Amino acid sequence: MPEVDVPEPLVPAARVLFARRLPLARRYAEMLATDGVVRGLIGPREAPRIWDRHLLNCATVAEIIPDKSSVTDVGSGAGLPGLALAIARPDLAVVLVDSLARRTTFLTEVVTALGLADQVSVVRGRAEELAAELAPADVVTARAVAPLDRLAAWCLPLAATGGRLFAIKGVGAAEEAAAHRAVIARLGGGTPTVRHCGVGLLDEPATVVEIVRERIVQERRPVAMPRSSAGHPRRRGTR
Repeated sequence: MPEVDVPEPLVPAARVLFARRLPLARRYAEMLATDGVVRGLIGPREAPRIWDRHLLNCATVAEIIPDKSSVTDVGSGAGLPGLALAIARPDLAVVLVDSLARRTTFLTEVVTALGLADQVSVVRGRAEELAAELAPADVVTARAVAPLDRLAAWCLPLAATGGRLFAIKGVGAAEEAAAHRAVIARLGGGTPTVRHCGVGLLDEPATVVEIVRERIVQERRPVAMPRSSAGHPRRRGTR
């Protein structure tokens, strides 16, 4: 397997974000740039940008996650941001959720290869169908999955009351948050807040929309998310 090392200008940020687990992050980068590309989970043009666009961008979100949090990563795909966060923060208990078998198979292989089975589990299923199965999480994460209104409908039911949804978004995050504020409130979420992670560490900090689940609402069946095997889900009443 070819080495996919950290570009020299990004070494300081990688050392800060991954610390002693930087070798694990390197191994994950290698798997993304090889098997991840072959299996269609990462585009070939993304391989040269594995570190700046993907691993480091996702890992910066760790700075706003409280210690020893349970994290459910929705629409995890190739494991971003969930696996990057798990590598950066060994104190987190992470569940990777995706509805496609080819993705969850890859995720399970990565978790095994990196020796993260005690920290990370993989669940195949649609987020909107898992609220009754998974224990409410302190933090729910998602990256480039869907517009914020649909994302809130899928993700907020997976969060504990007082828990948070961290949605990694692009430059239009503030406008999107404002546009969907009323819908989010109806779903039991608080006012969306735009946060920037990795300021002073990365040239392009990650833009994150934070939504607190303030209350439980009478849930309507949300619009289904696109389908993404499985590990061992964190069931209700367990951690």
